[in-house]
Amino acid sequence: MIQITYPDRAVMAELMARMLWEIGAVHFRPEQPYKLASGMASPVYIDCRKLLSFPRIRSTIMDFAASVVTRGAGFEQFDCVAGGETAGIPFAALLAERLALPMIYVRKQPKGHGRNAQIEGNMPEGARVLVIEDLTTVGGSMFQFIDAIRAAGGVVDHAIALFYYGFFPEAEARFAAGKVQLHHIATWREVLAVAKQQQLFSEATLGEVESFLDQPLAWSARNGGVAELGLPKK
Repeated sequence: MIQITYPDRAVMAELMARMLWEIGAVHFRPEQPYKLASGMASPVYIDCRKLLSFPRIRSTIMDFAASVVTRGAGFEQFDCVAGGETAGIPFAALLAERLALPMIYVRKQPKGHGRNAQIEGNMPEGARVLVIEDLTTVGGSMFQFIDAIRAAGGVVDHAIALFYYGFFPEAEARFAAGKVQLHHIATWREVLAVAKQQQLFSEATLGEVESFLDQPLAWSARNGGVAELGLPKK
């Protein structure tokens, strides 16, 4: 039997943010910014793959994901769940189990030998596919997988990122142009709110992070990164 509960969206976001802090998946370092794949300088970094190593947290997050998707998209809207190489693959398996759906996964490129497959698993023509990734910034890699599924005859109208950066207008424009509704559980705003509430850093550090979330490219440019957004891998 499939059992899905429907906590308040704000509660799920706050709890996920607390979980990420608890397992050490979040890092604030404005004095020595991280360099992202896009070339941006960032005072924040997150590793959502760590969720997989904590069974109680992992299970709760997948409950949240099932709640978010069924609430936002409906109950009979998908024929399978797809994970992108590599971080999305285990989460796709977990969410497919929660939703009692088949699972497939998508390579970044065709594997170059054998059947030269890019999509592994059974995806019938016209299958309605839910794509999942651990996180997304502006949707670069997610659309790499979505485009591959569509090219193979699948239909993608919905995607879920467990964690969404949530402060790039380019992301909203990309998903709107690609005709995909993006679902997510938590963003950097909830992560910052928990850090403030629990006084995890100095006021100066929290202020720098908030400044970045308000104007990420301006902050990046001031700290040695790019001033314009390219196409990040996530």
